[in-house]
Amino acid sequence: MRKTKIICTLGPATDSPEVLRGIFLTGMDVGRANFSHGTHEEHLARVTLFKKVRDELEKPAALLLDTKGPEIRLKKFRGGKARIEKGARFTLTTDEVEGDAERVSVTYRGLPDDVVKGNRILIDDGLIELRVVSASGADVVTEVVNGGELSDKKGVNLQGVTARLPFMSDGDRADLRFGIEHDFDFVAASFVRNADDVRQIKGFLEEHGGGAIKVISKIENRDGVANIDEVIRASDGIMVARGDMGVEIAFEDIPHLQKMIIKKTLSAGKPVITATQMLDSMIRNPRPTRAEITDVANAIYDGTSALMLSGETSVGKYPELTVATMAKIAEKTETEIDYRALLENTHIRISKNVTDAVSYSTCSAAHSLGAAAIITITKSGHTSRMVSRYRPICPILASTPLVKVYRQLALSWGVIPMMAVEAATTDEIFQNAADRAHAAGLIKNGDLVIITGGMPVGVSGTTNMIKIHVVGDVLVEGKSLNGLSATGILCVVAEGKSTPGDFRGGDILVIRRSSDAVLHLIRNATAVITEEDAADSPAAIVAKALDIPVIVNAGRATDILTSGIAVRVDGEKGLVYSGQSTRAGG
Repeated sequence: MRKTKIICTLGPATDSPEVLRGIFLTGMDVGRANFSHGTHEEHLARVTLFKKVRDELEKPAALLLDTKGPEIRLKKFRGGKARIEKGARFTLTTDEVEGDAERVSVTYRGLPDDVVKGNRILIDDGLIELRVVSASGADVVTEVVNGGELSDKKGVNLQGVTARLPFMSDGDRADLRFGIEHDFDFVAASFVRNADDVRQIKGFLEEHGGGAIKVISKIENRDGVANIDEVIRASDGIMVARGDMGVEIAFEDIPHLQKMIIKKTLSAGKPVITATQMLDSMIRNPRPTRAEITDVANAIYDGTSALMLSGETSVGKYPELTVATMAKIAEKTETEIDYRALLENTHIRISKNVTDAVSYSTCSAAHSLGAAAIITITKSGHTSRMVSRYRPICPILASTPLVKVYRQLALSWGVIPMMAVEAATTDEIFQNAADRAHAAGLIKNGDLVIITGGMPVGVSGTTNMIKIHVVGDVLVEGKSLNGLSATGILCVVAEGKSTPGDFRGGDILVIRRSSDAVLHLIRNATAVITEEDAADSPAAIVAKALDIPVIVNAGRATDILTSGIAVRVDGEKGLVYSGQSTRAGG
């Protein structure tokens, strides 16, 4: 199972139901609507299709609204684009003009007041560079340092200059109201500078009925990096937005800043997203570059919770292939991680409280006991996120009664969300969660799972309980001689039950003791269960020689077990568990 989550930006390339369905099936966990582009009508059409396909596939995928934020953008050009040449004069103006190769309007009216001669202005993620010659009135006159093609609505960054932009514009407020109305799960707040920015956007959401929406702060400027600790504390998650960050901050600083931000966010138990140009070449090409493959893998080694695709899925030629490629890289990289070392390193740097101690102990027990899964009982998602930060080797099956939390947990590393069913007692809640995981094929009979949650159940932030649980009903207990396991249909050869003639190849043979009548059946048996205590009994010797799972000293096995039922033989524990089906005519 892939643990690192994948966020896909919705756009023209995903407007086909078939393509969107393919993206879901190849690995999309979160759909992103980028409100720097498109109209509300366009976003509504995409969100509606997303929800329709999500419901058809019964996926817990979340919706993320990415705000414009306090950004500066070019307005429109005549014909949609213009080319500017190195050494030419080019004017950015707050007047309303139709852009051409000499000047273009900008969205920020305060630009002429914020810049001075010599300041650098970068456009389109730094591909175009301008140097300020003069600024007065409505105009900023610049010299083109690096030329190229400009087009409508390209982003503008000021290097070394703090623009006096309000954090939330009227457009952002309208977008947030749209997100509340259409049941988004996350807001990615662009250009967050400090904790006050986060509180401002959370306050707006709360006031307008969107208090359940989680806020992901995008770190993409100097202020956001400088105030990273307070921003993490105020936020529900962090995005390392390398596009604008790489323009406003020296590019050689990006790798170590990425690692620092991921480490701090992981320690806080909050999801962290690595974004921008992850597989950028796949917008045009069917295969990624070697550098991109390594970039994706390194973000996973750094500890990122999720990877984000932007133009690759919104406007790219190969959206489904891109998602499949990212999923494949993630799955392979995750097999190379030392999860025990990761657990201990994370434990060392985390402040200790009851929830931390229980979450760590849960993951430690899962490692030591070889648990098939950790099941978290959670109302707010807090328990699941706290377990997730310790990066256990097994999947985290999160059972919650709230649909919003069910979807939001789709962003958390290693978490498979499940909807909880109503239950009257704590034991019923635990058993129901295990039963739903079993029914979904996430765990099987005989698996050992760790269940954790809070007491009393339903109170957020009270993770204080661990339970070790074996899936399925134990029918018989004995001693395994070779550690091999099997699943199959029983044939109980005993008086009043089946005869040797009833045995079919592939059955699990159950006997009271060895005899000539049953020894020749062992060669075609899936497993052998015998009440004999001796490891050197004829049946045990033959089964071991043929590498067939064998359990001895299975007390009263021929009395308890019934021919025709399906069971699982656990060779590690020496247990026989009930199965789910019976053999026709058995």
